[in-house]
Amino acid sequence: MIFFSRAAQQFNLLARKSPLLSGAPEFGAYGRVAMDWSLVVICVLMAGINLIGTLAYASRIAGLRTGRIAVSFALFNVLVLLSRTANGFLAPFLAKRIETRLADGASDALLLDFHLILLSAMLAVGLGILLVPTGQRLFVIAISYLERHRSMGRVILRSASPAGLRSVRRSFAIPAHLRSGALSLPRTIGWKLIAANCFAQSLLTVGVLASLYAGFLSPEFRVTASQMSSVVNGFATILLFTFIDPQLSIMTDDVIEGRVGAAEFRHAIVWVSISRLAGTAIAQILLLPAARLIALIASVI
Repeated sequence: MIFFSRAAQQFNLLARKSPLLSGAPEFGAYGRVAMDWSLVVICVLMAGINLIGTLAYASRIAGLRTGRIAVSFALFNVLVLLSRTANGFLAPFLAKRIETRLADGASDALLLDFHLILLSAMLAVGLGILLVPTGQRLFVIAISYLERHRSMGRVILRSASPAGLRSVRRSFAIPAHLRSGALSLPRTIGWKLIAANCFAQSLLTVGVLASLYAGFLSPEFRVTASQMSSVVNGFATILLFTFIDPQLSIMTDDVIEGRVGAAEFRHAIVWVSISRLAGTAIAQILLLPAARLIALIASVI
């Protein structure tokens, strides 16, 4: 934390001396952000949401390995619902942060806060891609345990037990595509699906943040702007459930019927995960334009 504070002081000194950095925002407030535990909590929540959403794809692979497609889809739906619903729990923390920044008048610091939150989401998705093979093995164990005990609650309790933690350690694996270097686009999916998933994920990632930041830009329409997040997230969710998720289900049936190999399906899942990573990266660019657009819409509706 002291490091961030000193780095901010050095940046401010350099910005005052260098013509290339003239006009850059002061980072004194941002140096204090590093010591703000509320921001740490928000970043951890955002990272957890995106990590869970990325690892959910591994349940589909586990379903093919075990032959328990329906059970794996149940686990997939639970995780996806958890990750997509949990975005709403971030809103109170983010709203409190906006209220604080409004009182302080630190608009530059708030924008940097939001970019840092988006960065935590991007890093979590990247970590999730690396952990897909590990998640696949863990889901195989979870599917087997769920079949024996017929209780999702017992599966959750088992995952938090010492035995569950030992299973995590034993299941760790390095992604095969990193070992082989093969990362070409599989024939089972096209660029249109990749682009659609990337777009939908960018909207899901930026929806709540842009709507709340729009309320910061237009405080007189703050409530209206904050309600726009449900519209943005709803559109992205419809896009995912209408176009992306059905394609993954079709690919699953193709593997069962022997038209597509299991290795190619795993390869496709990796690319879907990569498109999610690209979407969270694009959300960094969309944040400010989306917030301004939402602020404009909130002022005219």
